[in-house]
Amino acid sequence: MSQIIASTPTQPAPPQRSLTLTFGDNALLSLLLGDHDRHLARIEQRLGVRLACRGNRVSITGSLERVAAAEATLAALYRQLERGEMIDGPKVDAVMRLSDPAAEPRLPLSDLPAIRTRKGAIGPRSAAQMAYIEELARHEMVFALGPAGTGKTYLAVAQAVAMLTSGRVDRIVLSRPAVEAGERLGFLPGDMKEKVDPYLRPLYDALNDMLPGDQLTKRMTTGEIEIAPLAFMRGRTLAHAFVILDEAQNTTPVQMKMFLTRMGEGTRMVVTGDLTQIDLPAGTRSGLADALETLEGIQGIGVARFNNADVVRHPLVGRIVEAYDQRHAAAREAARERHG
Repeated sequence: MSQIIASTPTQPAPPQRSLTLTFGDNALLSLLLGDHDRHLARIEQRLGVRLACRGNRVSITGSLERVAAAEATLAALYRQLERGEMIDGPKVDAVMRLSDPAAEPRLPLSDLPAIRTRKGAIGPRSAAQMAYIEELARHEMVFALGPAGTGKTYLAVAQAVAMLTSGRVDRIVLSRPAVEAGERLGFLPGDMKEKVDPYLRPLYDALNDMLPGDQLTKRMTTGEIEIAPLAFMRGRTLAHAFVILDEAQNTTPVQMKMFLTRMGEGTRMVVTGDLTQIDLPAGTRSGLADALETLEGIQGIGVARFNNADVVRHPLVGRIVEAYDQRHAAAREAARERHG
């Protein structure tokens, strides 16, 4: 009797496609490739395609979806170069993230929203950032939630600078709760600016990316740009201003209500925070969580949410955030089992 050997049928390999793109400007193509073709290598590794350049042509080989994503990436980056923008590794990563078939951006890459400042256009680096930019343009008040490195504060500052320089608001007010000092800053050395600067440094850093140094200094001197701890907002009405509250998870409900009710005529407000990084004393409810439960769904208020996949800093930052989240989830599960 002959032996019968059963074998699992192999899955057919996904259909392969080859495509060649021709670029009209060799100088721009050189910038597109990067030093020693490092941008091409980055695209190959991320998208799982093979790229080869000969003369002014780049050939792409891979699965149908991946070839389409690589084609969209190269075309979008080349258009940025044609507009006079420079590209670097993070910009290449951003365009690839938006070109990924799983990302499903709602707009073609050529039509993505951007915030235009004196130092150039700032575009989205993820689908969540794209939605956030649209929320900033559409709503008078926006809450942005998510982990560090997702661009919540940076894009809000960019929108504020764009509206100030275009004359749509008269000033920018940036604030943070100085939670580490309990907003009691008197015991710290120096004048008031020196006392609060350590808590507000991320806002200064973002502004320095948006405005030339001399303009930033001048606008801060004249009061067009004001950076202050949250405690200094009490009793004020802010009209025709773009107001940003950063690290809002460290406000109390009373502080948050106080801040939100500072809104005056012609004012835009953005509130950013990460509900997994609350530094308030144990048992104190976060004003950000309280505000979302109370206000989400009200007309005129937008909410943008980010997750670990939207981290646009060094790739290791995303993995670090994910590792901490997994550890905290495991600890919560263990606690439930102990008390179950």
